[in-house]
Amino acid sequence: MAFTHLHVHTEYSLLDGSCKIKELTARAKELGMDSMAVTDHGVMYGVIDFYKAAREAGIKPILGCEVYVAPGSRFDRETVSGEDRYYHLVLLAENNKGYENLMKIVSKGFVDGFYYKPRVDYEVLRTYHEGIIALSACLAGEVQRCLTRGMYEEAVRASDKYADIFGKDNFFLELQDHGLPDQRLVNQGLMRMSRDTGLKLVATNDIHYTYAEDEKAHDILLCIQTGKKVADEDRMRYEGGQYYCKSEEEMRALFPYAPEAIENTHMIAERCNVEIEFGVTKLPKYEVPEGFDSWSYLNHLCREGFKTRYPEDDGTLGSRLDYELDVIRSMGYVDYFLIVWDFINYARSQDIIVGPGRGSAAGSIVSYTLGITNIDPVRYNLLFERFLNPERVSMPDIDIDFCYERRQEVIDYVVRKYGKDQVVQIVTFGTLAAKGVVRDVGRVLDLPYSLCDTIAKMIPGDLGMTLDKALTMNPDLKKAYNEDEQVHYLIDMSRRLEGLPRHTSMHAAGVVIGSRSIDEFVPLSRASDGTITTQFTMTTIEELGLLKMDFLGLRTLTVIQNAVRLAEKDYGITIDIDHIDFDDKKVLESIGTGRTEGVFQLESAGMKSFMKELKAENLEDIIAGISLYRPGPMDFIPKYLKGKNDRASITYDCPQLEPILSPTYGCIVYQEQVMQIVRDLAGYTMGRSDLVRRAMSKKKTSVMEKERQNFVYGNQSEGVKGCVNNGIDEKTANHIYDEMIDFAKYAFNKSHAAAYAVVSYQTAYLKYYYPREFMAALMTSVMDNVSKFSEYVLTCRRMMGIPVLPPDINEGESGFSVSGDAIRYGLSAIKSVGKPVTGVILAEREKNGPFRSMEDFVGRMSMKEVNKRTLENFIKSGALDTLPGTRRQKMAVAPTMLEEKAREKKSMFEGQLSLFDIAGEEDRNEFQITFPDVGEYSKDELLAFEKEILGVYISGHPLDDYEEMWRRNITATSAQFIVDEETDEAGVEDGSRAVIGGLVAGKTVKTTRTNQLMAFITLEDLLGPVEVIVFPRDYEANRDLFTEDSKLFIRGRVSIGDDPVGKLVCEQVIPFDSVPKELWLQFPDMETYQAGEQRLLTSLRSSEGKDRVVIYLQKERAKKVLPVNWNVQVTPGLLEDLGKVLGEKNVKVVEKSLEKLGKMN
Repeated sequence: MAFTHLHVHTEYSLLDGSCKIKELTARAKELGMDSMAVTDHGVMYGVIDFYKAAREAGIKPILGCEVYVAPGSRFDRETVSGEDRYYHLVLLAENNKGYENLMKIVSKGFVDGFYYKPRVDYEVLRTYHEGIIALSACLAGEVQRCLTRGMYEEAVRASDKYADIFGKDNFFLELQDHGLPDQRLVNQGLMRMSRDTGLKLVATNDIHYTYAEDEKAHDILLCIQTGKKVADEDRMRYEGGQYYCKSEEEMRALFPYAPEAIENTHMIAERCNVEIEFGVTKLPKYEVPEGFDSWSYLNHLCREGFKTRYPEDDGTLGSRLDYELDVIRSMGYVDYFLIVWDFINYARSQDIIVGPGRGSAAGSIVSYTLGITNIDPVRYNLLFERFLNPERVSMPDIDIDFCYERRQEVIDYVVRKYGKDQVVQIVTFGTLAAKGVVRDVGRVLDLPYSLCDTIAKMIPGDLGMTLDKALTMNPDLKKAYNEDEQVHYLIDMSRRLEGLPRHTSMHAAGVVIGSRSIDEFVPLSRASDGTITTQFTMTTIEELGLLKMDFLGLRTLTVIQNAVRLAEKDYGITIDIDHIDFDDKKVLESIGTGRTEGVFQLESAGMKSFMKELKAENLEDIIAGISLYRPGPMDFIPKYLKGKNDRASITYDCPQLEPILSPTYGCIVYQEQVMQIVRDLAGYTMGRSDLVRRAMSKKKTSVMEKERQNFVYGNQSEGVKGCVNNGIDEKTANHIYDEMIDFAKYAFNKSHAAAYAVVSYQTAYLKYYYPREFMAALMTSVMDNVSKFSEYVLTCRRMMGIPVLPPDINEGESGFSVSGDAIRYGLSAIKSVGKPVTGVILAEREKNGPFRSMEDFVGRMSMKEVNKRTLENFIKSGALDTLPGTRRQKMAVAPTMLEEKAREKKSMFEGQLSLFDIAGEEDRNEFQITFPDVGEYSKDELLAFEKEILGVYISGHPLDDYEEMWRRNITATSAQFIVDEETDEAGVEDGSRAVIGGLVAGKTVKTTRTNQLMAFITLEDLLGPVEVIVFPRDYEANRDLFTEDSKLFIRGRVSIGDDPVGKLVCEQVIPFDSVPKELWLQFPDMETYQAGEQRLLTSLRSSEGKDRVVIYLQKERAKKVLPVNWNVQVTPGLLEDLGKVLGEKNVKVVEKSLEKLGKMN
């Protein structure tokens, strides 16, 4: 007597399952079941997680999928609509062959048959039916559909078809009862069919959530996924609350008339046995040249590389190379290294820049001699065992950075080489995380936005944050949870849904390479852009022993490569960026100034100030800097700086520690140091020391305590000597172990930090020696990110004294280029002018010389490249400034010129001669289009055009004339509102008061629920934009001020949410011209003043305003403020009048700052 659930939707039925796999398997065990199936809708995302969780819970996993079957061919689109577009069918794998076939079937659904849903057809089922048991599914199954419509004969025909495909013993009719009237009807039909056809019955419950009380949370999940609200009438829902994991008793009570249907579930469970193989590597073979096998070829490549990398070697490094190669061979990774070497070699041969390495691979001499990495592991004390050792079971990880723009070429090469069936990108899942789930659930429950926002902001932004952790960490949240019913319900519901997968996306860089077609190991799916991806995530793929590679695109590499090219062109030299002087004191000093904009890893505000304090003396310091400047290890920065600046203060607990910790001034900074300490002090092997490091960094307490015994006292049987036997007393040894535990959870992989420090140093080097070329390359790389880009334009102008010039049709390149002492704006960065157009223009210029006039330009380009829009954008951006005529004149004649051109083309096409063909050169000029005499645009208009077309102001900034006043009155710039990616903090604090100033660059007006108007204003200062939220009361009061381009100061409250940029909530608005001024008038003495007083008062009477007048008497050193009724408005006219009377040097305007204003409005 037993029952097994065979129709189960876990969290991976993305739209509508909310069972968390671990809870579900534990619940099945608790209910006394010995097995359970997983049948997600159309996918197998969760089967491996389910397999592991079920085994852990002590029940048998049955792997399956509820597939969608197309009534016709899977390739058809829309032959049938509505509910007959596809039918459901439950498939279960009976054995390993069945599991392989199931993967094929599910993959085919995505690869061939995706239309709304991944659909398969009868042909696929027939081809891959072996080893699979099928159940007729729910009301959406084909048999059940026919019965619902009263078409009994049709239903029998459908069941015959399935029985024919899978075999009579492998197809079951499925009974379900969730209290729906249709099901009662269908179940009677199924009982009759079973008698008539002899097909067996099976009873299931369509599980979508684990416990009965999860019904509400599950309903909320449906709403989140379908974009509806709980209160909406017309939406998808599961009525009746019966879709939970029921006990055997509950199931028997539902089907008293069919006890055999209950028994059959267990009979099926007994038949299903699938074993999944973990940890056995399935590497592709690398094709080696003739006369070699993989092993001899790897040796050959390493020896060749070794000669150039270590020409001076006395044999010590040679033997380390042999040792590494031996480990690689014994672990079966020979082909792995050849595969990686091959595509890196390809990239270098195609001039695609490759990063110096990342992650622990940089610790290997094999990697270095093969050219996989470019960092000498010997020089920086990097350890091979941190990367690979016989005692480490998991696959090694070599992640490679490539040029950001050309990374795809390398992936394409790998696809060509190993075949597109064997190279596939990897899926990832976006989950409902703590902050996000609260906002989502709040939206669906229709709670006020402000409430959800407040609650979400109370959740700390730490990595791995959960709602339970947040409730213990933040007393305010706990209080709201306990006292406010709405908040209580919101958080309870959010907790049930937290951590569920929400959608799939493609892993940015992960690629899996198989020895055979990938769908023999892993089911495939299709990403939103149509790319084929795996259905298992990165970690699962590694556990299954498949080779995964990370092909990362690193923008900085592209910048380095372009900067080097520009510098080589401008200076006529060659630069080998991998062999520059890494101890150049000038470059290190420039890093120590903290002016590291654009320098890789060192450009955040916090990093700049740390670099100023650190004053790096060598690359080791930068490596340590990158390792320490992260949440956690930051606490050790003061100790590190103290040791660096005062070497005498460094103490070591025992002499053996000195050689290990001296490069980092007595601090443990790297994981490699932890490994060296247990090796040198307690006599561990290198491989074993890596296991200790992993236990520490993963905080495995039991392993750490066991290892403490071995570390301090040794362990004869396992060959560990122990500190005590090395002359270190147990008190010191325990103290060192405690320190290691403290540091290890934060310690950083030195190989990774070293690789990144090299890139940081290379960018700093280029910036120091070739500032213009470096900045040009840097700006080209961020052309599409206006805020980053305007920041760099400002850096050039302000800090580096490099002017940025507008684009130029005769001199500019596609990207930014160097022009004399300045940087020239790139042509392809002009709005609606892309790289293809630029390419044609450059080729024409190269071939037939520079353009002489606008007409010449239009004449030489075809209409495809230069139409009305692009021509106007060229003019507005200033790209045609060097050709005759002002921007305003060119705009006036542009349309006529294009029409003429089109007409000429047409008549030439028809073979007519135009006047131009007959007339001589002199006469021709008479027919040239002449520019009308319209002068030029005003400065503000010119700037507005630049901003519109280029995204930034190039020839100046509308606020240039106000800069001094702007700086005096603000307390924050727009740059301070940007949240730093590393520290997760902005330059202004959430909830603090700030004054910002700038011009209104955009405005969106919204209507609130109470039908009032509020606005979102984009206020732009010299550094960039800030979004200002203006609530109805303030919007009503200042409506007239919020016009495009008006210059305003806004005082308000800072709001830093989950977005990467903070906002300001407006509390007060002051236009620039309302900032109060004082007019000081100076007289030599009292006498002179009295003599001229009447005349002065007459002048003042002509002007009325808010600015006060102050009289200063030089001789008496006295000042007198005139009464309020004499306040004036300071205008250029008034100043001129007074200057004539009193002399210019005796009239002065003093601007007051806002702080002295108090509240003005």
